[in-house]
Amino acid sequence: MAEKEILANPAPLGLMGFGMTTVLLNLHNAGFFVLGTMILAMGIFYGGIAQIIAGILEYKKGNTFGVTAFTSYGLFWLSLVALLIMPKFISGFEGPGDTAMCSYFFMWGLFTFLMFISTLKHPKALQFVFISLAILFWLLALGHFVDPIFTTIAGYEGIICGLSAIYLAMAQVMNETFGKTILPVGGPTVK
Repeated sequence: MAEKEILANPAPLGLMGFGMTTVLLNLHNAGFFVLGTMILAMGIFYGGIAQIIAGILEYKKGNTFGVTAFTSYGLFWLSLVALLIMPKFISGFEGPGDTAMCSYFFMWGLFTFLMFISTLKHPKALQFVFISLAILFWLLALGHFVDPIFTTIAGYEGIICGLSAIYLAMAQVMNETFGKTILPVGGPTVK
């Protein structure tokens, strides 16, 4: 008889990588501190690599939504860091201008909104993470296209978005650990 394979839930790892990195970047966007190596390092390692690992583990579990979300957002963080630092290392290339960054954030907002539609079959907490993230991307796009005040507004909205992902991650960890609902997620636990 084949032994049943039991796999851990990789979603809390991905959600924490996303949530913590999002909060830190948006503290910068809200004006609390300057962009520095702390945010870039978080973007590479926890927001980027940790989410990609979570996405690969979701693949092993057969979760198409999880693979697409975590791998995509992990690569978002890596691409964002690359956009910020590559111009310093490759002579002859300028960093992206406002129109390019507006387009970049708009497309990520569109992707996120389309992913949000799939969350309608998931707990309310996950729905909130995705809709608030779509709004965050579009506010960042407006910050580059219309007025920088939208970037500041995005900062505060992004802090809320990131904290909601942290909440969902910890709800999944605590609810599984205790075998009961400690932190409600507004529906069945996401696995």
